[in-house]
Amino acid sequence: MRIMVIGASSDRRKFGNRAVRAYRRQGHEVIPVNPNEESVEGLPAFADVREVPGPIDRALFYVPPDIGLTVMQQLVQRTDVGEIWLNPGAESPELIALAERHDRKVIQACAIVDIGERP
Repeated sequence: MRIMVIGASSDRRKFGNRAVRAYRRQGHEVIPVNPNEESVEGLPAFADVREVPGPIDRALFYVPPDIGLTVMQQLVQRTDVGEIWLNPGAESPELIALAERHDRKVIQACAIVDIGERP
């Protein structure tokens, strides 16, 4: 799978970094997105979700809901993104409503646990 990690960080203590490492260990292609990072775990980071080449199987949110709203507005314009995962702390009713207005499936759960790893 191709995984976009929104809020990926070079700080190994942050969950955005943990997700990058977990999905790579499982053999997935990981694409970090963070406007403040040039690379994460040796992977080039994109500044914006609109820059990431598709298709994307899963978009994982590791940003606060207020930032997530802006990102979601950009993400729902894409037709090549599958599942959208709002990890604990990234969700909000407004964010979910925005995605659902655009007929997007939103999963509210820990994406790291979903692949059998422990954050």
